[in-house]
Amino acid sequence: MEEPNWPIVSEEDLWKFVGWHLANKGIHSVLVGGAVVAIYSKGAYRSGDLDLVEPLLAKQTEIKSTMESIGFNKVNRHYVHPKCQHLYIEFVSAPVSIGDDYRIIPDEKEFNGKILKILSPTDCIKDRLASFIHFKARECLDQALLVAKSQNFDLQKVEEWCLNESSSGKEAFDEFIKLYKR
Repeated sequence: MEEPNWPIVSEEDLWKFVGWHLANKGIHSVLVGGAVVAIYSKGAYRSGDLDLVEPLLAKQTEIKSTMESIGFNKVNRHYVHPKCQHLYIEFVSAPVSIGDDYRIIPDEKEFNGKILKILSPTDCIKDRLASFIHFKARECLDQALLVAKSQNFDLQKVEEWCLNESSSGKEAFDEFIKLYKR
């Protein structure tokens, strides 16, 4: 697997590079968070990091040795590459969840003979709306809209999730749909 052009590597290319090497060692992580927005919005949003949910049975020593084998060093809780100043990797604890929903089935993408996992566009939108609902993070509503306007997604599932997530979920969904239809 060829190394990316580190100074300008995109979230998608870094995910493919790191994800491929992890999968090659039997570590099947799931990409979540802002990097998913960056990928689905085709770079209209830039995240600054990649959040990978580590598998429940993954050993930290295996993750660390795999990351070191491709040039990353662990600095506190992040993995950084000395040639990549704009993105870093963080492993977050399993399971994959969005708000109170733990029944997430990530999309699987084949890349160079390996399966890489990523939140679906629908789940990415729900993930961003979760931050909008629970933390009043307006920028996450904007990120949800970027994905919604550039990807096919299941609007009904987004609405159902919002209504079940919180008492303020209906208001969040109403604002999302109003801006989406503009």
